[in-house]
Amino acid sequence: MSKYLVVGAGLFGAVFANEAAKRGHEVTVIEKRDHLAGNIYTKEVNGIQVHQYGAHIFHTSNKKVWEYVNQFAEFNRYTNAPIANYNGEIYNLPFNMNTFNKLWGVVTPKEAQAKIDEQRAVLKDKKPENLEEQAISLIGTDIYEKLIKGYTEKQWGRKATELPAFIIRRLPVRLTYDNNYFNDTYQGIPIGGYTQIVEKMLDHPQITVKTKTDFFDKKDQYLADYDKVLFTGMIDQFFDYKLGELEYRSLRFETENLDVDNYQGNAVVNYTDAKTPYTRIIEHKHFEFGKGDKDKTVITREYPADWKRGDEPYYPVNDKKNNSLYTKYQELAANEAQNVIFGGRLGQYRYYNMDQVISAALTTVAQEFGE
Repeated sequence: MSKYLVVGAGLFGAVFANEAAKRGHEVTVIEKRDHLAGNIYTKEVNGIQVHQYGAHIFHTSNKKVWEYVNQFAEFNRYTNAPIANYNGEIYNLPFNMNTFNKLWGVVTPKEAQAKIDEQRAVLKDKKPENLEEQAISLIGTDIYEKLIKGYTEKQWGRKATELPAFIIRRLPVRLTYDNNYFNDTYQGIPIGGYTQIVEKMLDHPQITVKTKTDFFDKKDQYLADYDKVLFTGMIDQFFDYKLGELEYRSLRFETENLDVDNYQGNAVVNYTDAKTPYTRIIEHKHFEFGKGDKDKTVITREYPADWKRGDEPYYPVNDKKNNSLYTKYQELAANEAQNVIFGGRLGQYRYYNMDQVISAALTTVAQEFGE
């Protein structure tokens, strides 16, 4: 039996802690925030499960992951169908026949495709070298200008011509009248919110949980006291930024409780113009149909922000420069931190959806315990 310290009570850390405990190991989980569940944390306000750190919609085509997470909560059949607001004009997302009809008046897929092809021709078969060119090559100039450019530049804090093409390579485009954003087999929101999932994962006699506890307050002692450490924070911070800072994007949330039954008619509305400072408004009650107090609703405006030390990092900036620096931190970890496992978005410096977090955590479990 080994003594494990798990740093961070988010989804990656919780899956690992649960699996290690089930195998008889002693696990201590520490979390610097005053609650469990990391960025998937939800809390009830006016009978509504509020997503405290932005909209989280569970979706996957991995049956093993879907069955795994369903051990800890029952999911509803929520389908993600966000809409875009461009200066008061409303469009369906992902880009589909409803979008094309509203924009161009086209009715058939053939008409829509012809319009897209006509607009893509401005690139003259040039290989896309940045996000702007990549977007135009996929969907043409009108949709790029109205529904992609402003939103993306707000999100990343850079001009689209300065962003790498790969960010938008998998843009969902459909020649059907289907507003379901995801192509995945399974999709939904846990009835009663996400926090219960992590609480159940960590509810084990072999697991001790401590919130409001910062690993860096006693880093050397923790490393000495435990056989192994699973670290889900920023890998560059773990090494005191000795090779330099990795870049992240941050977010700021502005949440309001309103005395109306229904504020915007949809869970997620993206604001795609450049002048609106936020990227989207989330109305939480629409994630769980029929839940929530009458004549009460909760909305959250989401503002992208530059990241600096002390801010909450949400998205790694996976361009060539940062990925190269991350590789150097990986080498440093292999040489100087053999008893530390780095996991999650920040520890592995990559963007993960929730299902990918669970899958990656289970892979780490298999590697750690030789399965």
